[in-house]
This record gives sequence, structure tokens and C-alpha cells, in this order.
Amino acid sequence: MKILLVEDDPKQLMPLQTVLSQAGHSVDGVKDGETAQWLLAEKEYDLLILDWMLPRISGVSLCQQYRAAGKTAPILMITAKDTTPDKVIGLDAGADDYLVKPIDIIEFMARVRALRRRSPLWQGDILRLLDLQLHLDTLILERQGAIVSLSSQEFQLLEYFMRHPKQVLTRNQIEQAVWEWGSEPESNAITVLVRKLRQRLQTLAAADWIETVYGMGYRLNPPEPS
Repeated sequence: MKILLVEDDPKQLMPLQTVLSQAGHSVDGVKDGETAQWLLAEKEYDLLILDWMLPRISGVSLCQQYRAAGKTAPILMITAKDTTPDKVIGLDAGADDYLVKPIDIIEFMARVRALRRRSPLWQGDILRLLDLQLHLDTLILERQGAIVSLSSQEFQLLEYFMRHPKQVLTRNQIEQAVWEWGSEPESNAITVLVRKLRQRLQTLAAADWIETVYGMGYRLNPPEPS
């Protein structure tokens, strides 16, 4: 998933961003509501994780603005406010779930998995394309009984391809989907990542599924079923 994580405390932002990235998610982590507001106008996300108390624009305000714009991605509100009236305010603002600090990482990831199931993109814990199976919770790729483990970034790229089969994806689209905000990839980074993913697929006799469309980008083009 593409996740926006907004938390003004670096001591909390970094661990949460790290555990989400390790789980195969592409995470834009920011420290203030103003930057988050700009990103929400520029990019599409599968999940928002918003701290209540933020500089400039609060998490509640971001939530309200997002829902007023007609956006439907799930929202997890995180806050030190733990009274019932506070929870009601957050939920009434449009949040789907509410997690009180200090955050337990195991519970946090369980909440993320639960909210993922509410996404319009949800197709189950295993993403399938013909006989290729991508296990979303373990970052494992399987075909005809053979398996291969993917790095977080390889997983993110393949998940993006598998959700858009037979579509030509430009290098800019891939950069937006896989690279986190504020981390500009080097000029050959996408080429290198595609090559690494092809090498993984080669072990499953599927390297030719990724097609280079010269001058445009790449396409996941599985063979027609026989």
C-alpha cells in the first residue's frame, strides 16, 4: 500500500515508518499538517495515518478536509487523547479507527492490516495473476510451488505491476508509487530495480512477464492462458 504517515515527533515517526516499510508498504512520512495537506492534493494514498496534534494543521482538520473532498481511503488516527469524547471527535471527523499512544507496534500493524481490508484495492492476503501469487503479509512470491522472497522495494514494484496488469506504467508513475516522498531516486534506480525484480522472476521462469516499452516505461504482460 501507499501510506501517508503524519507524526510530528521524530522518535515516533521513524520507528512507525520503518516497520511499515519492512512490511512492504511505501510510506511518505511527514512531520506537519501543512506538508501533509499538500501531499494529499498531489498524490493518491491507500491509507492515511494521522497524529491528532500537529503543527499548523491538526490531524482532525486533515481528516475532515480529506473526507469533504470525497476521498475514501481508510484513516487511522493516533493520539495521546484517550477519553471517549476525544475518540468521538476523531471518528466523527471521518477516521475509521483510533489508536491511543503509547503505540504498541504489534497492535499498530494489526490495525493497519485490518484497515487494508477496507481498501477498494483489497483482493485478499494473496494477490494473484494467472499462476503467480504474491503473499502480501510475507513478501513472498510463489509460482507452481516454487517460492522466492522479495525485498521491500521489489515487493512494492511487483504489487504495483500486479494491480495494473497489461498497463504501460511510466517511470514517473513507478517513482511515485515506490519511492517515498523526499527520497529522489538516482537516474538509473528504476532500471536497476526492474532488473532485480526480473532476476527474482527468473527463478520462477517468469522474467519475460515484465516488458520494456521503450520511450514510455514498463508493462507486466503475462502470457495468454493456453
